[in-house]
Amino acid sequence: MFHEMPVRTRRRSELVDITADIQAIVERSGVKDGLCHLFVPHTTAAITINEKADPDVRRDIGETLSKMVPEGGGYLHAEGNSDAHVKSTLVGVSAFVPVRDGDIVLGTWQAVFFCEFDGPRTRSCLVRVMNTG
Repeated sequence: MFHEMPVRTRRRSELVDITADIQAIVERSGVKDGLCHLFVPHTTAAITINEKADPDVRRDIGETLSKMVPEGGGYLHAEGNSDAHVKSTLVGVSAFVPVRDGDIVLGTWQAVFFCEFDGPRTRSCLVRVMNTG
């Protein structure tokens, strides 16, 4: 079963920590050992797992992507958000997180981030928790 989790973004480009929301869905699922599949059904957003301890890491990721793929970079797409499409493609729209003893398994410094590249908007992340035990 998929759970559609809403994600509200506040800026054109930002990384939103959604780890606690995902953990809550895993707990409600009752799955003790398995996999949690995350999928972002948007062409200008993505998902990644990276460091949560230092907020500068989030800023560095965003700024580096903006330097690599600048807004208004002479793209052919007429809507003016081609940079967001390219960033979504580079980061990716899905991830798997292991579930052990009813908890998502992440490294000490890791968190799951919803990556907004064309906000602010109300978005969604589809979450599927699967039992593998």
